[in-house]
Amino acid sequence: MFSLSSESPPHVVILPFMAKGHTIPLLHLTRLLFLRRSDIAVTIFTTHANSPFMHQFLSDTNASIIDLTFPQKIHPEIPEGIESVDKLPSQSLLVPFAKATKFLQPEFDAILETLHPNVSCVISDGFLPWSLESASRLCIPRLVFDGVSNYAMALYKIISERDFPTSSDDEVFKVGPYFPYLKLTKNDFEPEFSHPEPGEHMDFYTEEFIATNGSHGIIMNSFYELEPEFVDYWNRKASPRAWCIGPLCLSSEKKVMSEQNSRPMWIQWLEEMAEMGKPVLYVAFGSLEEITIEQYREIAIGLEYSGEHFLWVLRLPSFDNDEFMVEFEKRVKERGLLVKNQWVDQVEILSHKCVHGFMSHCGWNSILESICESVPMLGFPITADQHLNARMIEQYFRIGVKVVTRTGSVRGFFGSECIEKKVKKLMNIEDEKCKEMLKNVKKLSEKARNAMKVGGSSWHTLNLLIDEVICSKKIQDCS
Repeated sequence: MFSLSSESPPHVVILPFMAKGHTIPLLHLTRLLFLRRSDIAVTIFTTHANSPFMHQFLSDTNASIIDLTFPQKIHPEIPEGIESVDKLPSQSLLVPFAKATKFLQPEFDAILETLHPNVSCVISDGFLPWSLESASRLCIPRLVFDGVSNYAMALYKIISERDFPTSSDDEVFKVGPYFPYLKLTKNDFEPEFSHPEPGEHMDFYTEEFIATNGSHGIIMNSFYELEPEFVDYWNRKASPRAWCIGPLCLSSEKKVMSEQNSRPMWIQWLEEMAEMGKPVLYVAFGSLEEITIEQYREIAIGLEYSGEHFLWVLRLPSFDNDEFMVEFEKRVKERGLLVKNQWVDQVEILSHKCVHGFMSHCGWNSILESICESVPMLGFPITADQHLNARMIEQYFRIGVKVVTRTGSVRGFFGSECIEKKVKKLMNIEDEKCKEMLKNVKKLSEKARNAMKVGGSSWHTLNLLIDEVICSKKIQDCS
């Protein structure tokens, strides 16, 4: 049994899920913990293939990084050597990959028990439900890191406890009685919620839900002023407590601009656009999302016909030599730059003075980063909570617009004419609605920065979290 003596400094173990969108916020949190407590120790567990990225990210901190051995031959469709979701041949393999992480548990448990100073808290991703058992065995409180919004978390809870008020996938309904001003459809939810069926996916999400419910709290990468109704709803109606300590992307200082020839070519290109006075649309759909070549072409046509300047970061694993995309790149080379199959510093791009809009899949990290850098958004949702988030930026935050299919559905194939129209709408800085979106996102950006400052809501919440969970001197009864 672990106990924290009065002399023991706090020691936090962090266990991220093996995907950059899940990992990076927890690396930001690591920095934040060091800034907040000079006596704190932080140990991060990862795997050998993911270790170099973490070492580079945290090279100027005192974080300890321990590599676990990722299992091989975990699934017939997952090649050996893949240790990150970003490298999976198909995102349909996400759940088998997540389930395979349980093979890390014996090694994790053995090391966890030997760490000094004694571990006071384990912070692990929600996709690693087995880590609750590891922490509980040693009487260590576990905090769940949840990479979604309080808004999405609240809506998932409401929907899981009642039937949908309509059988149609695209019929609009209101979320009464709690949030009657929200208008949603069944298609805004993933099939696991809108059309649940027994199977591997449902089993995994059930396991994740049970483990979260048994944990000491949920760390939310958000801030209270962004979604107060949803934070209040969760902490009043659900458990465990949600702790809003973000936006975590603000915990790291922006990079100092390096010499011209050492900067990435896309930053150099943005500098050229700025010198020419050209506003740029940044287009990116995350490192995990799968888009068909047909949809890529439709996006390309919409961007070309919009007449706007754009920087498009895209994954083209099997379409790199697609004739249409090759010709498209040639046609737009004077006003469009395609960055293929490379990881970029998204905050560095969004913070550039010439970036006036962000066409995004609406992952929660991307929304927060766009808000922090005061960039209005065009929602292009693909999966997970992204359809709900796209609704959020348009209806609730009023900082953007979203695409729809030719039939008006929020899910399916998005035509080039809609993409062209929405891009023009987002980038027309003389349009009154565009001005309103920019005004709203600037207000939220200011609130985000105030929340992270000394005395702000997220600053206070992290202090409470450290005092009540991480540094609690209570000895749990494990008998």
